[in-house]
Amino acid sequence: MDYKDMKFKVWHGCDRGLCHKGCGRQDRQLNTFDWLADVPGNNQTTDLVEVQFKNTRKGYYHNSNNLDLKKGDIVAVEANPGHDIGVVTLTGRLVKLQIKKTSCVKSPDDIKRVYRLAKEVDMQKYREAKAREHKTMIESRQIAKGLGLKMKIGDVEYQGDGNKAIFYYIADERVDFRQLIKDLAAAFHVRIEMKQIGARQEAGRIGGTGPCGRELCCATWMKSFSSVSTTAARIQDISLNPTKLAGMCAKLKCCLNYEVDDYMEAARKLPSKEVLLETMDGEYHLFKTDILSGQCTYSTDKNLGANLETISAGRAREIIEMNRCGEKPLSLLEDGKAKPVRKPVDLLAGADLSRFDKAKKRRKNNTQRNGNTQQGNRPQHDNRHSSREGQDGFRPQNDRRRSQSDSRRTQNGNRRPYNGAHPAQQRSAAAMPETDRRIEQGQPQQTERTQE
Repeated sequence: MDYKDMKFKVWHGCDRGLCHKGCGRQDRQLNTFDWLADVPGNNQTTDLVEVQFKNTRKGYYHNSNNLDLKKGDIVAVEANPGHDIGVVTLTGRLVKLQIKKTSCVKSPDDIKRVYRLAKEVDMQKYREAKAREHKTMIESRQIAKGLGLKMKIGDVEYQGDGNKAIFYYIADERVDFRQLIKDLAAAFHVRIEMKQIGARQEAGRIGGTGPCGRELCCATWMKSFSSVSTTAARIQDISLNPTKLAGMCAKLKCCLNYEVDDYMEAARKLPSKEVLLETMDGEYHLFKTDILSGQCTYSTDKNLGANLETISAGRAREIIEMNRCGEKPLSLLEDGKAKPVRKPVDLLAGADLSRFDKAKKRRKNNTQRNGNTQQGNRPQHDNRHSSREGQDGFRPQNDRRRSQSDSRRTQNGNRRPYNGAHPAQQRSAAAMPETDRRIEQGQPQQTERTQE
């Protein structure tokens, strides 16, 4: 396939092959699943439509011209001043429910109207305005830095006709940006609007992938943000590790609140940690619990895990009722039987007691061999004087040969004369024990050599 001459078209409806009007995932953030899209007459129930702009900004408009609008249509809507370009993301009855859920519309008079389907002229102005956004954001950051304002401009959004620009910023404290608005208006010659957003809204506008491998919830479907605290992590028995609890926005993950209600409901069925279980074996303290499976682990020690027994929450409540009536079960087991006594484990049970005999025999053979070798070497050490006397008989000849070879080497200039011991003497010295070596190198031997 020739990819060079292909013309790629940006599709504004459902993508990834899951298309049926409002059903499925689309290329826009905060998508709403329109489960009434197939119902006949759904669009005739109301003239309200939901239009989405850059990233997560949405607006609700009246279809006063009775246009046949569908999900994915690019429309020109009323703005102040001029007009804006957006994409239709929802039609029909669900639009009213979305307005109630988001509560972004304060009065019905605030709802503007849809002008028309976007024309080619509108799209050309829209592309020109969008091409200036990145450059405008970089310059606006430099202007804010020059004024010494403690704020971060995270994004810039131009209106569809290019007459207005919205600057999204993040600041920990209140910022006086009156002078900044004047400088921005003088620099870019457009109407300026400043909107403060939080770290979570910024992550939703930018988008990304979370640690779970999926797209960020704030960038796909989450429209309102509720407060998240470490209490949710404690209820779910999650370790309070800041690096794991923080999301891409450096705040606590929003998904910590998803299952808190289920954990709280399941925790109500578990016995209290202060209640003791009394049995014939002794008293048991609650050591740990598995909330979802409903299992409780009890220990005979209050602070340490000693003689741990795991039972169900139903069995624990049953024992508590028995204790209230003054009864004590034999054990914590489900059938109420006494706990079997653990017998000491014999580590040598079934083992061959003669398994080490072979190793002993090998060691004895090795010791005998070593003894024979030592005895065979002893006569050499005992007869060292006789061997030395035999060597002394050949010393004059060896000394003559050595002097001749040394004179040849000095004449040739290859090596220096060697004044050390004979190689045979080195071998015998290496085989001798340390004490014999000292005797061999002592003073009496030097006197014998001098006498010779």
